[in-house]
Formats: sequence, structure tokens, C-alpha cells
Amino acid sequence: MNLFTEFGFIDSLKKTLKEKRLFKPTEIQSFTIPLLMSSQSVVGVSETGSGKTLAYALPMMNMLKTLELEGNPVHEENRPRAVVMVPTRELGEQVSKVFKTFTHDTRLRVRPALGGMTLEQARRNTSGPFEILLATPGRLVQMLEKRLIDLTDVRLLVFDEADQMMDQGFLPDSNFVVKACPTDLQLALFSATVSTAVQELMNNLFTNAEVIRSKGSGKVVSSLVTKNMIVEDGKRWPLFEKILNQRTEGGTIVFTNTREQCDKVAKELTDKGYVCAIYRGEMDKNERRQNLKKFKDGKIDLLVSTDLAGRGLDIDNVGCVINYHLPKEMENYLHRAGRTARAGRKGVVINLVTERDQRLISRLQGNKPASLDKKTVDHVGKPRVPSAKRFQGARIKAALVDGTQTKSTKAKQQPAKSSSKNYRSN
Repeated sequence: MNLFTEFGFIDSLKKTLKEKRLFKPTEIQSFTIPLLMSSQSVVGVSETGSGKTLAYALPMMNMLKTLELEGNPVHEENRPRAVVMVPTRELGEQVSKVFKTFTHDTRLRVRPALGGMTLEQARRNTSGPFEILLATPGRLVQMLEKRLIDLTDVRLLVFDEADQMMDQGFLPDSNFVVKACPTDLQLALFSATVSTAVQELMNNLFTNAEVIRSKGSGKVVSSLVTKNMIVEDGKRWPLFEKILNQRTEGGTIVFTNTREQCDKVAKELTDKGYVCAIYRGEMDKNERRQNLKKFKDGKIDLLVSTDLAGRGLDIDNVGCVINYHLPKEMENYLHRAGRTARAGRKGVVINLVTERDQRLISRLQGNKPASLDKKTVDHVGKPRVPSAKRFQGARIKAALVDGTQTKSTKAKQQPAKSSSKNYRSN
């Protein structure tokens, strides 16, 4: 499918798509939407920023509104017909905004029951009849155990950002939720990567699903410029400050590996007159949300974080990602890099590389481990990661999709345009 108009959506969805000037689906949307529209269970694996939320939201809304238009609306309280499970409250709020864009014309009710809100608030949110439940696994299990929600009329259950969800140990909760739904349930799972825990979930629940993997999955996008800067004698700060003094279009996320490193970098920035905010675990949730909002709104241009900000967050104005400390795992690197160059936009990832990082850098560049040169190394375009293979899992029916060939990333590709951003306080 090359255009959204070819999917057979109801008129109200087509109207909103036209108003939002959304005409051409992304690769993952092209292959998963028809399957979901035909009631097929689906696993969609695609790079961050590739439009996975709309890939399930559009078929879901089309199905639910069609039932209503055919004379079968939702009447009973606390009994949704579709559930979207998300790993965090922040992602849940993000997904809610996507749905609200379309429910203005396609009148459907989306109700949140997320971690971070009180049980009483979640109970109030889900009182009365509604169609779509947006929930974190732990909160949903709690509500099921207290009989505050009824999933016996659910037609479609979606696991969004499944890699992050499973990494947080939600596999038992996910199984519990599925058992509370009808046996003929349609399932969908969307993820940027496939960890061991996600593979286990696929083996257990998605035995009859079509597995769609985009050509860009497991890689950074082609619109991303990657720069590797070699740290000599452990002196990161001079390189870091040099980067900060360069003009960047949009905000910058600085990644560290631990909470202690995050706090230390933020303090050094503040001490030297830079304005920044922290986003990490083990901090007041309201403060963390406020810091993220300031960054999203452009009130601050520097966000210092752990891998907590590496997954699921969709922030339009991120022009640069700096890995002050590189992660050990390729999966975490891909999630961090995916915070910029989203939805076809350009972006830059700058890595501060030490000798201990050579294995990861070699994998990114598609080379065998080798000693690093004592000078700055720039790599433009996407790393040459080995091409994806068909998933291996018990009884999984795999449909590996090779998308269209990505454009060359030779000299034509340039870093994002400069702007007058200044990280220092006045």
C-alpha cells in the first residue's frame, strides 16, 4: 500500500489523515495495517521513529467505530473492546495524544489507567462505558484483581514498546492480562528490538502471528549522522564542552550509564553555567515529568539522562544525542540513537569513545574489533549492521519483509542546519 487512502478506512479517519497531511504510510505501517485490518495477529519490529503507534491505532479505531456504525456500540461500564499496554506513564500519555488527534472526528473514548497515578484516579478514569483502555501492565493487573475492569469483550490487545515492557519484568503480568481476555483475541506486538524476554513473549503468545520486520530494524536510520570522538587519557569534559559550544538545531539529550554519572554530569554542567535538567529513575516522578515537559516545550535545551529516556519517548525537537558514556549493549545504543532523526528528520549522534568501547564501535561500523586511532573519527550515515535474519521461535510463523533500499549516505548527507541555540544561562 502506497497511500493511506488505499487501506479502506472509514470516512472520519480519512478526513483526519487528510487534515493532518498524512498521505503516505511508513514501511511498517504499509505491511502491518492490512494484516490488522483483516483480524490477523501481528508482530511488528521496526526502528524507532518509524510510526509504530499509528500502525496499530488506525486499524484499532477503524474496527471499533465500524462496530458502532453497524449498530453494536459499547454500553456496559468498565468493559473496553481494545487495550493498549505501554511500559511507562510517559509513553502512555504520548500514545494518548496520538489517539486524541483522531478521536475528534472518529468519536471514540480512550481511558488511561497508568502507573504513577493513584488507583482511585485510574478507577475514576475507567468508570462508565468506553472503547479503548490505555494501561501499564502492573496497574491493569491490580485493577483486574480488584474487579475494577472487565476484559471479556476485548477484541484487540496491543503490546507497545514491548522490549522496554519485558525488560522491566512484565512478562507474568502480560500473561495474566491475556488470560483475562477472550480466547479468540487478536494480538499485536510492536517493538524496536527483540530482547530475550520479548522473544519469550512471542513464543508463548504469538504462535500464529505474522512477524513483520522492516529493513531498518536493528539499525539507526539513514538520516542520522554519527560522529565518534576519541577520549584520550579519560578526559571527556574538553570534548564534551567543545560539542556543546557548537550550534545545534533543536534540543540535546546527554546519555550516561548510571544515576550517579547522570547527577555528576548535570552538576558539572550547572557549575559551568549551562542550563540543564535531569531525567532518570529514583527521582521524584513529578519532578521528572516537569523536567521532560520543559525539554519538550523548548524551555531548556539540555536533558541529562540514563537509558530511561532512551526508549519510547517521542520528542520532536531533539537534534542531537550525546553519549557521554556509551552503553555496553547494541540494543541500548539503538534506542538512544532513536531519540533523534525521527520520522524522516535529520539528527546527529555524537559518541565519546574510550578504549573499552571499541567492541561496540566495531559492531556499529561492521568491523572486527581493532585498536582505535588517537584522533576523531566521523562516520556518516547508518552503521553497517549485519542484515536481519528471520526470527527463530517456537512455532512462530515469520514473514520477513525487506523494505525499499535506503538511499546512499555519501557526501550528499549533511548534518542538521545550525541555529542560534545557546546552552549557557544568561
